[in-house]
Amino acid sequence: MIGFGTLINAAAIVLGGLCGLLFGRFLTERHQETLGRACGVCVLFIGGAGALAGMLAVEGEALVSGRSLLIIGCMALGALIGEALDLEDGFERFGEWLKQKTGNARDKQFVNGFVTASLTVSIGAMAVVGSIQDGVFGDWSVLATKAVLDFIIVLVMSCSLGKGCLFSAIPVAVFQGSMTALARLVKPLMTEAALDNLSLIGSLLIFCVGVNLVWGKRIRVANLLPAIALAVAAAFLFPGL
Repeated sequence: MIGFGTLINAAAIVLGGLCGLLFGRFLTERHQETLGRACGVCVLFIGGAGALAGMLAVEGEALVSGRSLLIIGCMALGALIGEALDLEDGFERFGEWLKQKTGNARDKQFVNGFVTASLTVSIGAMAVVGSIQDGVFGDWSVLATKAVLDFIIVLVMSCSLGKGCLFSAIPVAVFQGSMTALARLVKPLMTEAALDNLSLIGSLLIFCVGVNLVWGKRIRVANLLPAIALAVAAAFLFPGL
């Protein structure tokens, strides 16, 4: 069943959020803060590992790094585009709208929880590659694996950031569902080089999300999202990078 992977992923996020809300009340504020930091450290390592895998290569008996120019160019130009569009503000305004519509107007953490969780579970190569495989081949194994990870992440996040995390299932369903529906159109564009670039930049953005989880909101990650599109475009325009 095409699209089944996205359904599993969205359901896992909702279930993780509900479990966090149910059991989070039994945890003290200190425990919740520690859980949040621990989740942030995990996200840092997930993002860092993905980025290093894309930058490092073995040549002979030496380990060398590369693709620095690709990273700098995509991240810098992507940041300029993202700041001009102010995508972070769009996420926050949607979060505010959801907060009002769901009767959570008094929840001060709702928007922060929604934005943080949405960026954590929506960004990355697994979402794109898994959606394409689901749409083209009906193979939802990658999204099923992502669902397990997202369940744990949202469960931990909702303990400290509240019910806003639960609603991160909405952008995941919209984004991955759209990618799955358009997979047959996207497939010719997603060459191996394009997927490698997407994985590298996506992992860097995941690392940035981890920074915000550990040290507080310091990076407007949503405003860096255009870097992913630039990374894919660079695979065709500058194949040598």
